[in-house]
Amino acid sequence: MSLLRYALNFRETKAIVMQRLIKVDGKVHTEITYPAGFMDVISFEKTGENFCLVYYTDGCFTVHRITTEEAEYKVAKVKMVQLGKGRLPFLVTHDARTIRYPDPAIKVNDKVKIDLPTGKSVTLFLLILV
Repeated sequence: MSLLRYALNFRETKAIVMQRLIKVDGKVHTEITYPAGFMDVISFEKTGENFCLVYYTDGCFTVHRITTEEAEYKVAKVKMVQLGKGRLPFLVTHDARTIRYPDPAIKVNDKVKIDLPTGKSVTLFLLILV
């Protein structure tokens, strides 16, 4: 809240959070100390603004304004791909999401596009650096 300048003190922050006006990754959280992490989508329904939490060049977190279409998905890094009980394939992302029955083409350190309303892995996300 302090990065966005919506609240000036703790009392105002608590009032905004308790009114259930803020969503993190598409879910309402009323805990004031709930940690938002790297690449989390923060949405304000009342103002219609959406932000993504990213690292800045000096190593600090900063918020990046995104569109409503971009707020419906997030990009996550695959940390582990395994077979579970009963040979059930699953993958684990950098933010501890477990996705069952992933695309067999997805490997460790790949980026996947996660649909936030359903929580399903939609596609393999290729990043091309030039």
